[in-house]
Amino acid sequence: MKYSFLTAVAVCLTYVCSAQTNPKWARYPAISPDGNTIAFTYKGNLFTVPVDGGIAKQLTYHSAHDYAPVWSKSGEKIAFSSNRYGNFDVYVMDGQGGEATRLTYHSNDEKPFSFSANDSDVLFGADRLDIAQHRQYPTDDQPELYSIPVIGGRVGQLLTVPAEDLQVNADGTKMVYHDKKGYEDEFRKHHKSAVTRDIWSYEPATGKHIKLTSFKGEDRNPVFSKDGNAIYYLSEQEGSFNVFSMSLTGEPEIAAHTSFKTHPVRSLSIGNNTLAFGYDGEIYTLKAGEEAKKVEIIVRSQEDSNPITYKSVNGGVQEMDVSPNGKEIAFISRGEVFVTSVDGSLTKRITNTPEQERFVKFMPDGKAVSYASERNGKWSIFKSSKVRSEEPYFFAATIFKEDTLVTAKEDIYLPEFSPDSTYVAYVEGRRTLKVKNLKTKEITTIMTPKDVIHMQDGDQYFQWSPDSKWLLVDWKVSLNNVEVLLISKDGKQRKNLTQSGYYDFTPKWVNDGSQIMYFTNRDGLKSYATSGSFETDVYSMFLNQESWDKFNNTKEEYDLLKMIEEAAKEKKDEAKTDDKKKKDDKKEEATVKALKFDLENVERRKSRLTIHSSTLADAVLSKDGEKLYYLTKFEKNLNLWETEIRTKSTKMLIALDAKRGSLQWDAKKENLFLLADGSISKVDVAGSKTEPVKLNAEMVLDADAERRYMFDHIWLRTNGVFYTSNFHGIDWAAMRTAYEKYLPHIGNDFEFAEMISEMLGELNVSHAGGRFSDGIANGDETASLGIFIDYNYKGDGIKITEVIKGGPLDKSGFDIKPGTVIEKINGETIGTTMDAAYYLNRLEGNFTLLDVLDDKGKRKQITVKPISLRTEGGLLYERWVKNNEKEVLEKSNGTLGYVHIPGMSDGPYRTIYEEMLGKFNDKKGVIVDTRFNGGGDLVADLAMFFTGVPFLSYETEARVVGGEPTSRWTKPTLAMFNESMYSDGSCFASGYTDLKIGKTVGMPVPGTCSFAGWERLPNGGVWGVVPVSAKNKQGEWMENNETNPEILIKNQPEVIAKGTDEQLEKSIEVLMKEVK
Repeated sequence: MKYSFLTAVAVCLTYVCSAQTNPKWARYPAISPDGNTIAFTYKGNLFTVPVDGGIAKQLTYHSAHDYAPVWSKSGEKIAFSSNRYGNFDVYVMDGQGGEATRLTYHSNDEKPFSFSANDSDVLFGADRLDIAQHRQYPTDDQPELYSIPVIGGRVGQLLTVPAEDLQVNADGTKMVYHDKKGYEDEFRKHHKSAVTRDIWSYEPATGKHIKLTSFKGEDRNPVFSKDGNAIYYLSEQEGSFNVFSMSLTGEPEIAAHTSFKTHPVRSLSIGNNTLAFGYDGEIYTLKAGEEAKKVEIIVRSQEDSNPITYKSVNGGVQEMDVSPNGKEIAFISRGEVFVTSVDGSLTKRITNTPEQERFVKFMPDGKAVSYASERNGKWSIFKSSKVRSEEPYFFAATIFKEDTLVTAKEDIYLPEFSPDSTYVAYVEGRRTLKVKNLKTKEITTIMTPKDVIHMQDGDQYFQWSPDSKWLLVDWKVSLNNVEVLLISKDGKQRKNLTQSGYYDFTPKWVNDGSQIMYFTNRDGLKSYATSGSFETDVYSMFLNQESWDKFNNTKEEYDLLKMIEEAAKEKKDEAKTDDKKKKDDKKEEATVKALKFDLENVERRKSRLTIHSSTLADAVLSKDGEKLYYLTKFEKNLNLWETEIRTKSTKMLIALDAKRGSLQWDAKKENLFLLADGSISKVDVAGSKTEPVKLNAEMVLDADAERRYMFDHIWLRTNGVFYTSNFHGIDWAAMRTAYEKYLPHIGNDFEFAEMISEMLGELNVSHAGGRFSDGIANGDETASLGIFIDYNYKGDGIKITEVIKGGPLDKSGFDIKPGTVIEKINGETIGTTMDAAYYLNRLEGNFTLLDVLDDKGKRKQITVKPISLRTEGGLLYERWVKNNEKEVLEKSNGTLGYVHIPGMSDGPYRTIYEEMLGKFNDKKGVIVDTRFNGGGDLVADLAMFFTGVPFLSYETEARVVGGEPTSRWTKPTLAMFNESMYSDGSCFASGYTDLKIGKTVGMPVPGTCSFAGWERLPNGGVWGVVPVSAKNKQGEWMENNETNPEILIKNQPEVIAKGTDEQLEKSIEVLMKEVK
């Protein structure tokens, strides 16, 4: 697509015409207290409109995303959330418009819920530093409730437990809110499990929380009636989210007030007994005794950015391919195909489409560039060629011709061309590997869905042999085993070359095809987690005896053999004329010998090429096969290493400090190219240096068209990969129609991610939704001093209630006690008119001067280095575990141990192994706390570890000195469950229960035992849906299949807020009875 002058005019006229519109993605409506005006978000800005409809008034014009407006009780002000400094902070402005004042300065996201009864404060939810006596798990899935003065000032904490969409009654004596028990996408629908939200009331005077709803599914977003004697709220108890009411006096009578279908009702608010809410992208009002009425809105507005922009392309390379002549490099950036000269002086854009292109390859003759593109509802393979013969290079060409190379009814991608240009191998329908003869058009299926496991687009690897007759393939035998498969181009001959049971992957042909190299985790360190990280090595396998014998020559033998071969060649050349030499050389270059394999006992003809296992990213052999170049990391990031194959001499060739990378030779293996962290470089292996390929290109970005494509891609891929064909009873085709109408009204990538989450939420499945974050350069980053603070302290400075162990102030010589006040940070007085987080912005790792006043009135200065919030979170977790461990030891009189498993990965497993077989080896039993376990893949390892049965003891006459099993726990355990166990955490709960390993205490665990299929989008966002789920011992799907503990007990909000963990107390009681 080319943008001419007329096209540009047409675009401009389109946007002029659409400047007046009826919004179809008007979100977060909030009606004013007098019931006359509704505030809402549209295309990332705030608007107000009369309750009876009409022309909306735009309040904010910022390029940031402004949303979630909340009216003050007087109706004079509006609070809202905006990401103007890289994260969502709370702002306040006049309800008629004007400047917005920033109230909060913490770099975690914050969202306003309500004003206080007297309008002095804004109440908001956030994951900030909790109070010292709290006992809830320190995670952003358990936010707290805070307040801040409307005029700005010190933040105060109102609740230590999660309380969202909180509302305050007229006199401030009661609040209502919905809870948040743990993680699940907030836009998931039709969900019935323990993690779904319930509505509670709270009385500040007594500290009493009362649960108001009991429906198994979602109840949320409560608001008080005008007289305060009832609440209205949103519930799915009759299908989709609709408006319900409940009396707060006498019997809690529940009544439904709307009966919308298909889409959920969202964002309920009330003003003067008129309800306002969102439905199907529009805003409705509802009065007692009447039907819901749509508010007809006209928005007259200008876009805050150009609809079509030119983006410089000087990095962000996602993949590359070097041309056969070694003079050009094709690459993908932001979903478009480009070709650059190897020196980067000229770069040409080849494609210009809203759809994404991937899997770029030069065709073997170098005359065309091939790629896959997802157009017209499916992936197909295309090629672009130069039109003018006078233009030999793509990077300097002016006109290109695109042709469809391979297409079908199903998706087709991942083209790999045979070296003789006769065949192309590709993946069809994501789970079938085919070969097409480009001359005869004959198509052969060589691997079927029985052979291919699909998780992500492009996750099937294969490579042609030099003689174009064979392919090497990654064969995923199961999720836990990948083998190297040799298969003929007609699919009739196949051989599992590795047969190892390990991960053997990414095989490459070397030494003219008589030898292959591949990666394997056979020898390296491995995570205890089944599918966790592991170290790899480069191995080589020799497909005939001759190449194996040659490889096993010593360096001296190899050098002698090479001299003999060179002497023989010189003697042969002496008998030829110069013309004959040239002809023979060309003939030799053009001749490709048919490969002959000796595959009997081939598994014995293999050798490890690397001398040390490591985290490898890629590897290549030199042209003569005598040197291995590989990208790997041992500590932090990737560097380029070199190993001489025969001497095993190894050195780091070039320090790169890259996070990801790949290597590729040109066709003659004379020039090596590196793609690292989105940048291309030419590698000088002799000089141990890299030379950047400096890209210089532009692309046209039509954000609306890109979002249209991303929507189609998400729907299509979900249609193709969802783990069950019935889509949980949802008409998936109908959902496409229902949601695509919103696209013209989506104003930014945050709104797009939210709309995608709404659509995927219809499937009622875990691991699904859209995500987007858009930090800004030098955005806010709140640092931590590693302290708990007194939120009730009203004076200047920050009053410390506890110094966190391991934090910046936990140093010998500091002697910081509870009651100490930090008066100044870097000489600036910490006043009461500003959020204290303001003073800690961007101080992480920097020497920072603190002026402190101890509880005896003595002042001093200390210099510290504040830590990140992430590091603080780690310290808070350690503190939480230590407190629980201490309580278990004390209340069991040293009889029981305690461990917590936060996730299913290597680190947590090593910790429980260390503590249970070390620190708690002498205990009679151990409480295994898996609450808030976020998942991974450790369930089988844990099941084995916890089910050890003694069968052998090692003894002398005097004592027992050991026994078997040595690496498994053989005593009782008790598992603690809760509503926020996710993914493999859910698998563990089910397995622990089904295998009857031990007692279980806590709350039900939602059924989320599925694999995530997350994928990055061209705009930088992420989305996912489940491609593979699991079944339990009974053969039942585990998705949406809840696991109940034997002993049901909930941590009540007012109890845990005072420092008591009721679930832990009950667990100690139950396990003590078992071990006595």
